[in-house]
Amino acid sequence: MRDRASLLIRPAAAADLQKILDLYAQPDFDDGNVLPLETARQLLDRFGDYPDYTLYLAERGGEVVGSFALLVMHNLGHLGAPSAIVEDVVVAPDCQGQGLGKAMMQFALDRCRSKGCYKLMLASSAKRERAHTFYESLGFERHGFSFRVGLTQIESDQVESDQATGHVSAG
Repeated sequence: MRDRASLLIRPAAAADLQKILDLYAQPDFDDGNVLPLETARQLLDRFGDYPDYTLYLAERGGEVVGSFALLVMHNLGHLGAPSAIVEDVVVAPDCQGQGLGKAMMQFALDRCRSKGCYKLMLASSAKRERAHTFYESLGFERHGFSFRVGLTQIESDQVESDQATGHVSAG
C-alpha cells in the first residue's frame, strides 16, 4: 500500500456516518440504497448493546477510505474461547487495489488475536469472486457451508423474483 503510515484505523463516531454511508452506496455494495443518516445514528448507538461490537473506519489524509464492523462474541463451546465476525467490509472505489482492505483485515485479525479468538468469520456473496480471491490471499479459507434465511420484506421479494425468473440467490 502506498504510504501505510498515513492510514489510520479507528472506531467510527456518529460524525463519520455520512461518509461511511457514502461508501456503502457504491454499486458493488448497496448500490445507492442506504439507510437515512438518523437511522444509521440510532443503529450505531445500539452497537453499545453488545460488549464488543465496533464499527471501524480507515482514514487516509483525513478522508474516509474504508470501513468494516467487527463483533467479538463470547462462547460456551470451544472451552470458552471467543469468536468473531467481520461484516460490511468496504473500500472507496478509487482506493481499491492499494492495500487498504488488507490493512483493515490485518487490523481485525490482530484485534481478534489480542482477544483470544479461536476464529474470525466472514461471509461473501457467491457472485463476488474478486472478494473471495482477496480474502483467500489473506489466509481465509472456504469452510463448510453458509446458510441464510432472508427475514426482511426486501429479501423475501428478491427470493420470489429470483424464483420466478429461475435465478438462484446466494446473497
